[in-house]
Amino acid sequence: MRSNGVLMHISSLPSNYGIGTLGKAAYEFADFLSEARIQYWQILPIGPTSYGDSPYQSFSSFAGNPYFVDLDMLIEEGYLTHEDCNNTYWGDKSDKVDYANMYDKRFPILWKACDNFRLVLDKDNEKYNEKTKVYYDAFLAENSDWVEDYALFMALKDANNGKAWTEWEDEDLKCRKKDALDKAFKEYEKQVENYCIVQYFFEKQWKEFREYLVEKEIKLIGDVPIYVAYDSVEVWKEPKLFALDSKFELKEVAGCPPDYFNEDGQLWGNPIYNWKAMEKEDFAWWMRRFRRVFDMHDVVRIDHFRGFSSYYSVDGKAENARVGKWIDGPGIKIFDRLKKELGDVDIIAEDLGFLTDDVIKLLESTGYPGMKVLQFAFDMGDGSNIYMPHNYDRNCVVYTGTHDNETTLGWFQNTSDWIRTNTSAYLNVTEQEGVSWGLIRGAHSSVADLSVIQMQDFLGFGNDCRMNTPSTIGGNWEWRLRKETLTPELNNRIKEMNYRFGRASWKKED
Repeated sequence: MRSNGVLMHISSLPSNYGIGTLGKAAYEFADFLSEARIQYWQILPIGPTSYGDSPYQSFSSFAGNPYFVDLDMLIEEGYLTHEDCNNTYWGDKSDKVDYANMYDKRFPILWKACDNFRLVLDKDNEKYNEKTKVYYDAFLAENSDWVEDYALFMALKDANNGKAWTEWEDEDLKCRKKDALDKAFKEYEKQVENYCIVQYFFEKQWKEFREYLVEKEIKLIGDVPIYVAYDSVEVWKEPKLFALDSKFELKEVAGCPPDYFNEDGQLWGNPIYNWKAMEKEDFAWWMRRFRRVFDMHDVVRIDHFRGFSSYYSVDGKAENARVGKWIDGPGIKIFDRLKKELGDVDIIAEDLGFLTDDVIKLLESTGYPGMKVLQFAFDMGDGSNIYMPHNYDRNCVVYTGTHDNETTLGWFQNTSDWIRTNTSAYLNVTEQEGVSWGLIRGAHSSVADLSVIQMQDFLGFGNDCRMNTPSTIGGNWEWRLRKETLTPELNNRIKEMNYRFGRASWKKED
């Protein structure tokens, strides 16, 4: 069935505390989507953010972002007070996230909630709640393969002033010697427990949020970055699965080769996988990762899908990505294993960029839908561009733009006269309609099974609301939605577009 979706991260939701959370605004946004007959809500990775505040550089592939824990819900449960939260400075701008301030202010509040939560777990305290204790113990047991390792990793980072694990002075901890780990668990017992409790808060709020989406008939699309951060618990815990030398230094890192847009290429800096070691274990690490993400989402977008077919490897000491080599990835074997482990799951393959025959063959073998981006469609005049709607087949997902693109209005303002002319002619965009809605119409009217629109494009916003500019640090991932922009008029316009192009079923109340 033809369907539609919106792309907006949790961090972009309104809230009184500096960043979007799993609180009231998330539920209200779900209400808005339901009324507009939007069936899919696509978000970005939900792990704890690290370097550059990017959700694609996380301390953990399994943990949830502590920033997304809603403080008002913690107040309702008695773990915080309004005074605790309102006496904290959360920044001056309601439409931007101040990550530096968030890092300084959020955790002390969360630690206070943890202290109050401990009273509920204490059988000798009058606030003891046996039911909560059972739930918390069950959470720890169900997530025992990652949660305590993550909590210890974060506690040790705090003890080392935030330094990457490769820079810790204690070599035994870097090498995860058992005696050193046992000693650290005892020494930092409270800090470890704090991080575990925050993950419990996140998990509880996430499940309640997911249940509400099900009630509203909205499916959640998650995102799996193909690579993990060098400074992550996964690399610290299982270094043999990554291309590191005996001193844990990077032998190879991920990136993209030079192209028309960047003569130096893109040096991402993430460690390359040791695919041979992973294959010997039947890709067990990846299966755990996929199981976790599918437990938390209905559909998963795999970032940089081509890396499973072949990936670009750069020397670990290189300063740019000009010199690198393409190496074969695991190919269909990992997805055969995934099907055996989890059955038929819903995956969107991010197949953008430099596509070779091997990538196309892998995509065809899996049967996963690839991605089409309308902003990439109009730079040629002969109609052969694969991103032009007349070249689509049904098994794809079309976007006006992704989180890495300019907003549609910003793109149109900054592109060449030729592309503006070609876009307007192809889509018959009128001044009254505007380019943002012209591209939305182009996406919705295409044969693609799913059409996903950035929230900024529904709102017609410019590049001051852009989510990310690749290969830059600072000023990214900050955009937030203002509640007052979700008007009934906008809702009706979205709903009308969905009905017009058969991307939603009529309901009696309409």
